[in-house]
Amino acid sequence: MVYFVYLLECTDGSIYTGITTDLERRFDEHKNKSGSHYTASHGARKIVHAETYPNRSEASKREAEIKSWRRERKIELIRSNRSN
Repeated sequence: MVYFVYLLECTDGSIYTGITTDLERRFDEHKNKSGSHYTASHGARKIVHAETYPNRSEASKREAEIKSWRRERKIELIRSNRSN
């Protein structure tokens, strides 16, 4: 099973970081306000970055790492992904 760590842009411009095994389903949940309390109140606009991992442990470590970053570093990650 593949795990995704993703960054989602909210309608207010904030960035949400999450983990899932089904990116499309999870985004639909966020859009329908059943994904998380945060995205229910901030709205979900689009997934701006995603990475794949072979197991939940590695994905969870990466999610925690990204969540510890300041907004500026998350934006750098998103931009570097777009230029590749």
